[in-house]
Parts: sequence; structure tokens; C-alpha cells
Amino acid sequence: MWFDSWSDLVRVLAVGASAYVTVVLVLRFSGKRTLAKLNAFDLVVTVALGSTLATVLLSSDVSWSEGAVALALLAALQFAVAWTTSRLPRGRSAVTARPTLLLSHGVVDEAALRDQRVTLSDLRQAVRASGSGDLAGVAAVVLEGDGTLSVVPSSKLGDGSALTDVPGAGPDDRPGGP
Repeated sequence: MWFDSWSDLVRVLAVGASAYVTVVLVLRFSGKRTLAKLNAFDLVVTVALGSTLATVLLSSDVSWSEGAVALALLAALQFAVAWTTSRLPRGRSAVTARPTLLLSHGVVDEAALRDQRVTLSDLRQAVRASGSGDLAGVAAVVLEGDGTLSVVPSSKLGDGSALTDVPGAGPDDRPGGP
């Protein structure tokens, strides 16, 4: 149908403007974490926020106040999970993926690439994007919990403390050991 009624259009304009302001306020009060790089849980919350906003905008069966409560609930749940994951290691592992070492000291871990469904081309592209032209000059490539590839050049490895939470990348795992 191309057109139902003017009152439907006015409702979308009025509720849409109100719902938009509500989403901005909810995101502002829920903190930076809600808009951070996405792990699986953050992605679900973001999609749910968008779906809720769309439902409030387009469904006359859902009032603005119901939508506002739903948006606030999603933000509160996201806050609760963020609080839990920042204080309880088991809570974090239940919600976010652990980082995976894909390359260590120039040696590609083919099994890790297969397990994580990352191609050697993807790994090489990340290394090139970091400004390196040689895999041997790279201390580590890590597939992060949010799906990004972090590249640590050998020249910037330092004590390797940034890799302590990456399985297989500890000081005992380096060539030559501790």
C-alpha cells in the first residue's frame, strides 16, 4: 500500500522524533561501552536497539513509553553485562571471545587460522596494513575478541606484556623461552 492515512504519517513523525531523542539519551547515559567495538553481546544489543526503535516507529501497537522502557532495559542489561565482565573473569569469558594467536615470531599457526576461519590472505593483508612487508618481522598477529586483527611488529614487542591474555603468546612460549 502506498498510503494509509495522514494520522499514521503524523504518528511516525511525532513518535519517531521522540524515540530518536530517547535513543540518544539512553546511549549517552549507558556509556561509551555501548558504542565500542563490538563483541558478540554488544552486537546483539545494538541490533536489538535498532529493532526496538524500528518497532516503535512503525507499529502503532507499541507506544512510545513501551519503547522507551524497552530501550532502557536493553541499556541496563548491557550495563550489567559490562559490569560483570569487567569484574568477573568467568563472566567475561561467557560473553566475549578470547583472543587467538595466529602468528608468532613470523610463524603462521595454520591450525588456528582454520579454527578461526581466517585465511592466510587475511593475515597477510593485516600485516601489510600495519606497514610491515615481512611476516618474519612480526612478533604476533592476534585475532581479537571483536574480530579485528592486531599486528605487533618485532621491533615494538618490548616485554610482550600486552600479549599476556593471549593463549600461547606468553614469555614461556617465545623462541628461547624465559
